[in-house]
Amino acid sequence: MKILKFGGTSVGTPKRMKEVVKLIDDGEQKIVVLSAMSGTTNMLYEIADYLYKKNPVGANENINKLEDKYMQHIDDLYATDEYKQKTMDFLKQEFDYIRSFTKGIFTLFEEKIIVGQGEILSTTMVFNYLQEQGINSALLPALEFMRTDKNGEPDLEYIREKLRLIISEEDEREIYITQGFICRNAYGEVENLQRGGSDYSASLIGAAIGASEIQIWTDIDGMHNNDPRIVENTSPVSQLNFEEASELAYFGAKILHPTCIQPAKFAGIPVRLLNTMDPLAPGTIISNKTQRGIIKAVAAKDDITAINITSSRMLLAYGFLRKVFEIFESYKTSIDMVTTSEVGVSVSIDNTTNLNQILNELKKLGTVTVDADMCIICVVGDLDWHNIGFESLATETMKEVPVRMISYGGSNHNISFLVAAADKKKALQSLSNHLFNK
Repeated sequence: MKILKFGGTSVGTPKRMKEVVKLIDDGEQKIVVLSAMSGTTNMLYEIADYLYKKNPVGANENINKLEDKYMQHIDDLYATDEYKQKTMDFLKQEFDYIRSFTKGIFTLFEEKIIVGQGEILSTTMVFNYLQEQGINSALLPALEFMRTDKNGEPDLEYIREKLRLIISEEDEREIYITQGFICRNAYGEVENLQRGGSDYSASLIGAAIGASEIQIWTDIDGMHNNDPRIVENTSPVSQLNFEEASELAYFGAKILHPTCIQPAKFAGIPVRLLNTMDPLAPGTIISNKTQRGIIKAVAAKDDITAINITSSRMLLAYGFLRKVFEIFESYKTSIDMVTTSEVGVSVSIDNTTNLNQILNELKKLGTVTVDADMCIICVVGDLDWHNIGFESLATETMKEVPVRMISYGGSNHNISFLVAAADKKKALQSLSNHLFNK
């Protein structure tokens, strides 16, 4: 069985929903994971923000606006009066439920319930359309099987047991529709898997049932070898190793969330990235296979700050790096890149929430300097150190760009450069010209 996940733009209009149904109605059994319609989750967060600010009038105005938008989709999606009325009744019930949160105490618990309604809206609308078309299908509520444990991590054994039981109770259906993003925690409370959570849901479901393949359908034809918004003449990468895909996702490739494919990786299930706007495009296949001797792609991570700590006490002093890293740990700030010398260490971070406190602590250890408005450029591929010349090929390409830091050797799959944000476009274009567009 395959798992197919469709993002918000893929189900963003009635026309798109119908096209998704055409794609999935091919006679093969599958589980289909849907995101909320594009724009819905942001609007639900906006409603929640009004309620946090104790402004029920503002919240109700936005609820009414969102409800009107959904009601306008009914005539375009359904052909029969029966399913038009059925969906209208469902939408009225859903938005009345959302309105009920304007009349009481509002906390993070209520917010998580509200922002999860987008997936419930989209899946029910698509399921009703499947039923109207006479397609053998079932709606599987994610809140009945998707759960995290007491540490906030997915409870894969619970998911596997519950999901298989629910599917067995639904007999042999061609299509099973379920929600991405939403889940329950170990205490039964409604939770979510954060942004990018629908991809994570698909990966977890695939791992739970031992799927043959997980397909992530978006509005771009696979993962490109560079950022098409900035660089000319980019092209999709046909194959990636899971580690390569994770590196690209972490360092800026927006098509995937960095952690969402981990369950598929551990289960050995290939993940295919496909384009709903161009279903015949081959896309990108991600698996545990590695293509040797190939540089695959480049990505960039913005809003980076570099911090340098220089201290003569560091020379031959054990424990110095531990003290530095403990400061970042105490302020829950992760480090992207690290370089060291005999008397100094440079690190880069992307979260400056506690920057002033971190700097105050670091100044107890040495002299501290900061470079803001930086960018990490990451070159990804088979960069094992035995591949002679690969690292020099990447660095030679950057010879016209001032480089603040270089990180190589921590992974067999990437070499990273820290440059000024102003040099980002120049660096990305240069890398494309020399690595891919020869």
